[in-house]
Amino acid sequence: MTAPEAVAGLALVDDERAAPPRRIDHEALERAAADLLRALGADTGADGLRETPRRVAEAYVELLTPPFRATTFPNEDGYDGLIVARAIPFHSLCMHHLLPFRGVAHVGYMPGERIIGLSKLARVVELFARDLQIQERLTVQIADWLEAELRPAGVGVVLEAEHMCMSLRGVQRPGARTATFALRGAIRDDAHTRQEFLATTARTSHDQ
Repeated sequence: MTAPEAVAGLALVDDERAAPPRRIDHEALERAAADLLRALGADTGADGLRETPRRVAEAYVELLTPPFRATTFPNEDGYDGLIVARAIPFHSLCMHHLLPFRGVAHVGYMPGERIIGLSKLARVVELFARDLQIQERLTVQIADWLEAELRPAGVGVVLEAEHMCMSLRGVQRPGARTATFALRGAIRDDAHTRQEFLATTARTSHDQ
């Protein structure tokens, strides 16, 4: 931490709890995309497909490259109520089928000594979503990060998502959504706080 940051009480958090930075071999990814097209019986020399392997490679690099540096601040005013960011859009890639799942995240916490910028709650979601994922693990990773970095009195994370591996294949049920929950500390243990958090996320879900 530099001197100005220390004076201001800022903490720049490098994200050690996410997976190590992914090394993507762009050229190998292009070749693999071309091989997949040929395996599907496509003519990779056709006008519409000639640039497809490059485009596929670039798309996966973008989908699997997270942001980051989150800034946390001292909770100088001693705020101890719920902070909830509702309906944060996210998308990720199912590690089982390499098909997208997308939806919204509701992320809340009850501050302790530190708080995080509101826009950074969305960044924390994006940090872990830009990976080969399952929804259950994604939910827990977001909660773990907030609990470790902020040491709050409570954390609540709810994800609601539609999975293309369920909508487009298999049971083929478009529009079906899966909800996952991670509740920690006071948001889990205090009945009133838990009800307040879940009611807030339920209102948001109903309004969509």
